[in-house]
Amino acid sequence: MSDFHVVSVSGGKDSTAMLLLMLERGMPIDAVYYADTGMEFPEMKEHMQKLDELLFRERGLHITTLRHPKGFEWFLYDTPLTRKKAIERRVTKELPVIGYGWPGPRARWCTGHLKTKLVDRALKQVKEKCSAIQYVGIAADESHRCKQDKDKRYPLVEWGITEAQALQICYDRGFDWGGLYEIYNRCSCWCCPLQRIGELRKLRQHHPDLWRRLLDMDKRAIAMFGDNPLGRFRKNWTVKQLDQRFAEEERKQANLDKEVTR
Repeated sequence: MSDFHVVSVSGGKDSTAMLLLMLERGMPIDAVYYADTGMEFPEMKEHMQKLDELLFRERGLHITTLRHPKGFEWFLYDTPLTRKKAIERRVTKELPVIGYGWPGPRARWCTGHLKTKLVDRALKQVKEKCSAIQYVGIAADESHRCKQDKDKRYPLVEWGITEAQALQICYDRGFDWGGLYEIYNRCSCWCCPLQRIGELRKLRQHHPDLWRRLLDMDKRAIAMFGDNPLGRFRKNWTVKQLDQRFAEEERKQANLDKEVTR
């Protein structure tokens, strides 16, 4: 059989621009995979629906959405540990032997379990029947992330399209994520502990419902694991502490504004 062409989209600007251009340039597309972590912004869900409608109009295909049956919070709180040494460490510290705790720089279990492994498993099933080429949306100014793999292609890198250009390509074609990129630098999972403090400040301001949910998740993690790397949202901050910090910043700014208007 001829190659099976699989486009991987995250929903962000780079992979969206890649898919849009592949459609416009008449490139072969047999499937589009999207790994949904369940922790996406509501605007991202609307964006993916709009992208799916375009794909169906142009090629008669729907996006294949991949989801783990349990989801982010199950891994955070409830997944049973299986490695003997990990279990022994938890027992020694009198910690639960379930739940991975918050992901961190050296333990990004979320990316693995909720994205990469799902896509790899779907690709493996395809490759059992035929050869497959995976198209990955990495922009030209991040080409260092590309892997040397004969079964992977990076169209944006091949075309010399940068992140800024990719975003403009999407905007020019009516894809604006409901304004997410006007607020945030990146539109990945809203609950990510690895995002910058400034992004979390914006989350509290622009998505207060999600911020309240994050506070609840933080409270449960601390109650379950304690104030340690498993239960603490970030190395130096719990979500509650960040909430207090942001509230104090707002109070000080309000006082400054009053002084200016006097």
